[in-house]
Amino acid sequence: MASKVKAIFSEERNPRGIPKAPFIANVDEYMLGSEADIETTLRAFQDAIAKYRYMEANLTQKRASLEEKIPDIRKTLDVVEYLQDRREGKSKPSDDDDDDLDDEEEDSSNPEPITTTYELNDTLYAEAQLEESDSVYLWLGANVMLSYKLPQAQSLLNTRLEAAELNLKNTIEDLEFLREQLTIMEVNTARVYNWDVKQRREKRLAEGTKEK
Repeated sequence: MASKVKAIFSEERNPRGIPKAPFIANVDEYMLGSEADIETTLRAFQDAIAKYRYMEANLTQKRASLEEKIPDIRKTLDVVEYLQDRREGKSKPSDDDDDDLDDEEEDSSNPEPITTTYELNDTLYAEAQLEESDSVYLWLGANVMLSYKLPQAQSLLNTRLEAAELNLKNTIEDLEFLREQLTIMEVNTARVYNWDVKQRREKRLAEGTKEK
């Protein structure tokens, strides 16, 4: 019959469902109350550590991806806000007399194009002129690009930025939580291993005393 190890993970979990590793304060009580031998217990501890390290590796990769994506969203949002402010600035009447409004509207109907620089690849840029427009095209991922009116694009980007920043915050918290659980499990492993060494030493001493 296979020996059964006590539950490694606690019922307590963090907000994202990662289980907490309980600290073994009394190794004697833990091992004497377990049906498993020392080798099975240590193997279970190593399995738990491997699971934590797997989660840590995935979250580390996720953090790097978010830290790369958030500046891109901010940059795109800045451009959209600039275009939106530019259009709103042109549509606002000035404090001049009403006789000048017709001239202003005529100037606004023929706005000067924006001269900008386009990134063709990582090291190649080209200068281009951007005609006045009330819409932009946004990449949504998976080679999908959609057209949005400027206010809609601004709202969408703000929502995506808030979600990405919250996601990054939660990911950093989860990584800190995982590192704490890894430390606890490594300490538990060392304490149980040292307990076994002590038990073996005491057993040898007891057997040596009997032989005398």
